[in-house]
Amino acid sequence: MNNSRLVKISKYLSKHLRHTPEILGLQLSPGGWVNVDEFLAACQNHNFPIQLNELKTVVAENDKQRFSFDSTGTLIRANQGHSVEVDLQLAPSIPPDLLYHGTGKGVLESIINSGICKMSRHHVHLSANIETARKVGARHGLPVVFTIAAAAMYNQGYIFYCSENGVWLVEEVPPEYLKVTELKDYSRT
Repeated sequence: MNNSRLVKISKYLSKHLRHTPEILGLQLSPGGWVNVDEFLAACQNHNFPIQLNELKTVVAENDKQRFSFDSTGTLIRANQGHSVEVDLQLAPSIPPDLLYHGTGKGVLESIINSGICKMSRHHVHLSANIETARKVGARHGLPVVFTIAAAAMYNQGYIFYCSENGVWLVEEVPPEYLKVTELKDYSRT
């Protein structure tokens, strides 16, 4: 299977498991789960057939580990990033002292003034390392990486979750808990 097919399937999964399951006639169960057979049938019915082996490959090889199967292999979900209402059934977790958030330079001033908001998503997404945050930020133009004082936030009552693929989630990051760590044009190095 070629890489462009894997990318198309991954984008299709993101769209329908995170944002628009209803277009396929699906409803996310608690935890964000969908029956694999029902999902594959819905894809077929909407002129985007996916074979089970392709689905397994995308789940296993997605560089961001966006999707997972349950322990039985009969259910699939997106691990985070939903814009539709869903209870991912994540348990609160104690974060490390520092976490990171990558975004594009275009929102730098807004974040410095107002903090990081979840926008249309359920949570703000944070990374455990700068490199991951930098890659996320590069998807939005010139990357900016913020360091988040996660332990300080936690000590003030903010609730953190860690998704199955290691993405840290929180409702918001007020400006007093963040600082610009990195603002560099990597295309010129």
